[in-house]
Amino acid sequence: MKLNLEEIKAIIPHRDPFLFLDEIIELDAQKATGIKHVTEEEFYFKGHFPKKPVVPGVILVESLAQVGAVILLSDEKYKGKIAYFTGIKNAKFRKSVVPGDLLYLHCEVTRIKGAFGFGSGKAYVNNDLVCEVDISFAIGQ
Repeated sequence: MKLNLEEIKAIIPHRDPFLFLDEIIELDAQKATGIKHVTEEEFYFKGHFPKKPVVPGVILVESLAQVGAVILLSDEKYKGKIAYFTGIKNAKFRKSVVPGDLLYLHCEVTRIKGAFGFGSGKAYVNNDLVCEVDISFAIGQ
């Protein structure tokens, strides 16, 4: 299944300037792939860094988590809820992401137990791994 920006916004509560997905190109019950077109106009480039803009690592992690939120909140039993971070483990940043990059965001929900869950994500630019992370989350109202 594919989703455009408006369809993503119908599923997750994130909005500008803190929505870091442009589209979902693949979605099933456990995994998804999203795309973010990194432009020069991203708000964080004003300070990170003005003469050499680089996407902050925490934004990459948040982008992956938003793909995970689309997976989770697409399930009818979680519709209208919010997924909150409870942990970030094993975050690794392999290469810089800069204006003009097309960021592919792969996320998988690996386990849900009650109101808590776990997932993993990998981000790529030009088939190069730029970020990987394991996340945990709580499902709330």
